[in-house]
Amino acid sequence: MRIRDIAGYVTGGAPAPRRGSESPRLDEAEFKRRFRDQFQDPAFDALAVELDRIADAAWDGYAHERKSPRTRKAGPGHADPDYDLAVDWIAAREAIDAAQARHDDPDGPLRVLLINGSGRSEHTCPGEVSKSWRLAQLAREVLEEAGGFDVAFLDLSRLASEYGRKIHPCKACFSTAAALCHWPCSCYPNHSLGQTQDMMNDIFPMWVQAHGVMIVTPVNWFSPTSGLKLMMDRLVCADGGNPDPTLTHGKDAQAAKREELKGWAYPRHLKGRLFSVVVHGDAEGAENVRRSLTDWMRSIQMESAGAEAELDRYIGYFKPYATSHQELDRDSAVQDEVRNAARTLCQALRIRRAGRLQPTGVGLEGPRDK
Repeated sequence: MRIRDIAGYVTGGAPAPRRGSESPRLDEAEFKRRFRDQFQDPAFDALAVELDRIADAAWDGYAHERKSPRTRKAGPGHADPDYDLAVDWIAAREAIDAAQARHDDPDGPLRVLLINGSGRSEHTCPGEVSKSWRLAQLAREVLEEAGGFDVAFLDLSRLASEYGRKIHPCKACFSTAAALCHWPCSCYPNHSLGQTQDMMNDIFPMWVQAHGVMIVTPVNWFSPTSGLKLMMDRLVCADGGNPDPTLTHGKDAQAAKREELKGWAYPRHLKGRLFSVVVHGDAEGAENVRRSLTDWMRSIQMESAGAEAELDRYIGYFKPYATSHQELDRDSAVQDEVRNAARTLCQALRIRRAGRLQPTGVGLEGPRDK
């Protein structure tokens, strides 16, 4: 018997969501001031009348909280077929389903998602490509030359250098109730709050279709980079997330609590995919970030490709940042270790495809969901 059964929640009741924090709602004047602040370029001066009309329309959406202004009925296969689902979410779900079909195709190529976790590039303020990008290219060469692999490259530096590329922060729906965290995430876009252009609906299918994932990243202040951490947080919906928002009538917190307390299935949407991680630093923290990334992926039931696929190293240890690329040029050992991490992932994926690499713990029921 589960402890939650003893607690008496199986009768259909659920705790009321806790409330009491200060409202973030803006008045019309402040909303429009912030909205118009996006248009500082003098090129917009001649469009002041048009911008006022657009600001009026944006205020109307905000004032009436039209998070998802375009919807359609959920239809068959949902708990509530008459619920109005956001067309944005429906499109995201269809993309994930198509990605899952590619992943499951036994005759398709082995698919690898290669991720550059650094925010630095020559296309924005730093003025120079990152070492992570260079190391990722070494891995990419290995993967592409191996043959039989389809390699997708996710460059998170684009969050800082490309127009319209954002990862909005996780709102922690899961911590209210597992069922409130939808798969894929339904928190964004939120048109009434201007929380649009979210990149995660492009990223979710990249993870789903992948048989293996390789992350190459630096240390930023003893932690994963901000872009990488944003992506990790938003991937919470891939681990136990609810694939049917109509089950909770959208974001009805108490309905979600009720569903979780009935007994949540906790679907593992990325289970069994293999991973490799390369973390580099210049002074401290590389081993801790490598452990945090590998622990995270193991916690969502992904599997390491092997010891050689997990690497943390220091490049230009306590030396000037200005010469760090020259230090990488000289460090042929770390370059070869990155290549070997990619080769290890290749080998593990091929062995898995051949049926000779079986996961352990199959059939065991976990005593804890989270």
